[in-house]
Amino acid sequence: MLSRLWRAHVLRYRALLVLVAVLTVLLAAAQAAYPLVIQHAIAMFTGKDKRILYQVPLLVLLVTSVRAVVWYAQAVLVQDVAMRVIRDLQVEMFAHLVRGDLARVEREAAAILTQRFTTDTVTIREALIRVVNGLGNVVSVIGLVGSMLWIDWELSLIALVLFPVAALPVHRIGQRLRRASGRMQVTTGETAVMLNESFSQARTVRAYRLEAQEITRARAGFQELYRSLIRMIRGRARLDPMLEVVAGVAIAATIGFAGWRAAVGTAQFEDFAGFVAALGLAAQPLRALGNLNSAVQEGLAGLIRCFAVIDERPRIVEASDATELPPGRGRVAFDQVGFIYPDGRVGLDALSFTAEPGHTIALVGPSGAGKSTALALIPRLHEAATGAIRIDGADVRRLRLASLRDAIAYVGQDTLLFDDTVAANIAMGRPGAEEAAIEAAAQAAAAHGFIAALPQGYATMVGPGGGRLSGGQRQRVALARALLRNPRILLLDEATSALDAESEQLVQQALATLRRGRTTIVVAHRLSTVRDADLVVVMAEGRAVEQGSHADLLALDGLYARLVRSQSLIGQ
Repeated sequence: MLSRLWRAHVLRYRALLVLVAVLTVLLAAAQAAYPLVIQHAIAMFTGKDKRILYQVPLLVLLVTSVRAVVWYAQAVLVQDVAMRVIRDLQVEMFAHLVRGDLARVEREAAAILTQRFTTDTVTIREALIRVVNGLGNVVSVIGLVGSMLWIDWELSLIALVLFPVAALPVHRIGQRLRRASGRMQVTTGETAVMLNESFSQARTVRAYRLEAQEITRARAGFQELYRSLIRMIRGRARLDPMLEVVAGVAIAATIGFAGWRAAVGTAQFEDFAGFVAALGLAAQPLRALGNLNSAVQEGLAGLIRCFAVIDERPRIVEASDATELPPGRGRVAFDQVGFIYPDGRVGLDALSFTAEPGHTIALVGPSGAGKSTALALIPRLHEAATGAIRIDGADVRRLRLASLRDAIAYVGQDTLLFDDTVAANIAMGRPGAEEAAIEAAAQAAAAHGFIAALPQGYATMVGPGGGRLSGGQRQRVALARALLRNPRILLLDEATSALDAESEQLVQQALATLRRGRTTIVVAHRLSTVRDADLVVVMAEGRAVEQGSHADLLALDGLYARLVRSQSLIGQ
């Protein structure tokens, strides 16, 4: 995983990496110079050399200044590279999800998906920074070891032989931390889902006095999150004490050996002092290297989850020989279309009907009959399992997705807007549309009146999901967006369900004009919508069980007539 991240994302910033490497070497060289300066200072001190008054202070100031400047530049540059890599990874994940199957996005809670871009990428960023800094620590240790060998090679061998002893427990602790980090990230996502669900259902919670139940549920979620975090904390906490003991043993053995040599008269004090200084300076980067494995393992847990998103292949893809949508007026034909939900349930079973250009087709039937599913198959939001859907004679699976979807406008039953202005939300139907065209679409959708009454009119921000507008207002804005698109095919999934009678009448008048020359397929429960349709397709259990006009189906006295009598189709 780290190798793939390095090749695909990190290496694209080669120039910055070279600069980081240069700064890292300079930083290590400055640190390695400290013991030599100390050794030189003690030698001058014991020799009563008067140059110590100016030479050593200047050397210390020079080394310290160089180290400070290089340290700052290296720290900023490492963070910059890491954040660039994370930005690219986030963009790649987002593009994959946005362009991928709708079923993939709908399968997982929004909070879980959001976690990939927040918690997971934070752990990856920290791991990247630690890895780069770890390489710097390696260089620092090499430089300090060089100083130690230069000063006293015998003491160096005693100290260095003890540190590899810590490698095996460090590796084992890192493996446990990867598993603990994976569990913690899953628990964090589940907690985020719980919070999002509770806050979005705030009215229901208060109306049904579910506060105590929600608090209990939250307490259980936070307790599980606490357990996951404390497992990680305990794993991390084992490393530093273990490394401290190893360092202590190394220093004790070194001092003992140096003391023995001093007793027999073979050691010089300045060499011993310089060596101890180098050994002390090496302790920090060595401890950081010991902790590096744990950070890498935690980052790997996040990286696995992010690459799992990127690597998931979409089912809905363009054919290698995909063509443009041929000219036509929007004739839509369902030919024995079948659809299977991801959980194995049958959504559509040999559904067949034809929507002629300029006609309005109403899909009606009991809940779960497959009406919305049929609508979603036309722009290939989902993929048919069997049969074919043809637009103006072309199988939608043989068309370029951009060409297909540019000819279609879709208004769903759950209307959510983007957190932008009213004008921007409408203009998404035709990017770059002029203000006059946006207002004309709003007037046709019976939305201009309430928009003009907003504090900033068309420049009013609608809030997240359009929460500052009512449900009916959001649907009229969405309908205006569809009208602005001027599509060949108009798909309405109960798009007028939240409108009052007056607004619906205005919208129906606008739709009557809009429907001329194009196909309109409507999923509707209101009788007022169905009555004016050119063809009513009555669906049950994924099949078209009846087809005909409103009057013909009433005379047939079948399922449609029963739905009307039972007021499953309501309205004026």
